[in-house]
Amino acid sequence: MSGKRSGALVRPVKQVAGRFAGGRAGRRSRVVLNLATALVTIVFAYFALSGIKLATVWSTLRSIDDVWLVPALGAFALGTVARGLRWRSLFAPERRPPRGAVLNAMTVGYLYNNILPARAGEAARVVVLARRSSTPPVEIVTTAVLERLYDIVGILAIFFVTEPWLPHVNWVKAAAIFAIVVVAVIAAAAFLLVVYGQRSVRFVLGPLRRFPRLSSGRFDRVVDELVHGLSGLRRGAVAIEALLWTFAAWALSALCAYFVIRAFHLQLPFACAVLVIVAVGLSMILPSPPGAIGVFEGAALIALNAYGVDHSTALSYALVLHAVNFVPFILVGPLLLHHNSRNRVVRTGSTGASTVDTPSRSAPWPPTDEAVGQAPRGAPTSDRNPPAKSAPADVSVRSRR
Repeated sequence: MSGKRSGALVRPVKQVAGRFAGGRAGRRSRVVLNLATALVTIVFAYFALSGIKLATVWSTLRSIDDVWLVPALGAFALGTVARGLRWRSLFAPERRPPRGAVLNAMTVGYLYNNILPARAGEAARVVVLARRSSTPPVEIVTTAVLERLYDIVGILAIFFVTEPWLPHVNWVKAAAIFAIVVVAVIAAAAFLLVVYGQRSVRFVLGPLRRFPRLSSGRFDRVVDELVHGLSGLRRGAVAIEALLWTFAAWALSALCAYFVIRAFHLQLPFACAVLVIVAVGLSMILPSPPGAIGVFEGAALIALNAYGVDHSTALSYALVLHAVNFVPFILVGPLLLHHNSRNRVVRTGSTGASTVDTPSRSAPWPPTDEAVGQAPRGAPTSDRNPPAKSAPADVSVRSRR
């Protein structure tokens, strides 16, 4: 992939991230986030590396049964698909983007989360889905945030349902308090949305009216898009579907972790795999470095420590499980970036329908005003070409873009 093509998505992601990091307050927040990330990484890495025996780690890695990694990768792939479908299910049924576009954006987002700090993949998947569907960015961002809440609720629900079969861990009380707070916040938000609808959103976003660049029409569109993005809180059918996909995704993650346990010939129950994915899932809430290096391993070791697994053996297991969750995105993600740079999507309406447009090597992207039959921006109105009445649908849409 050439540098020009590979930068096609990096630039928009940097622009999105720059909007949040600009100004004195943004720089201060970035410093605090970096310090918190460094502190979390040091604590988890210290726990993962303290008291290990490198010889034991190496010998354990060499004795692994590679055959079990095949079903582990299969379960991981299915879990990723389930997460993509869960994200899509959070959109209102009449406004859902195409499945392929959602899975594309999800995979690219995971790629960036694994190679860049501060969860840059969240901005990346918003950019990709906005470009490959007709879904408004505000609605996409809202569903992405809501998806993280569903992840937290799902992993906590699995933890408390399976708790009778798990060994005693000293962080159960903290997890219970956190679960109560999260559920209370979500329940309050859902109640306000169901009872008051757009009025509650308008009240929360009221201060935005002070910005001179935000016209009344634009404010109304933002409110409408935000309310649609919150369908997972205000529409019961959407919430149930999203929860089912959430539980399916976490169950497949636990199955993947269990297959890796079998690869190491560890005589541990399936409940151990559940505790591993609960610990790792909760650790992902904390600020972490690219790929959660150190944090992932430390969380997995905390879970295995409850089953009395040797520290060095547990580290070997955590490294392999992390690789199963890391390598697929590093391999598939760049291929999708290359595909996206060569196959642009021309959006053709509000229903999410789209067509693939493959520009020539010499054609610029995005297309210039001249390429779509308009005069350059800033030119006199008289110089603009009037749109032909029989113009194709894709040309008219590209003109608006």
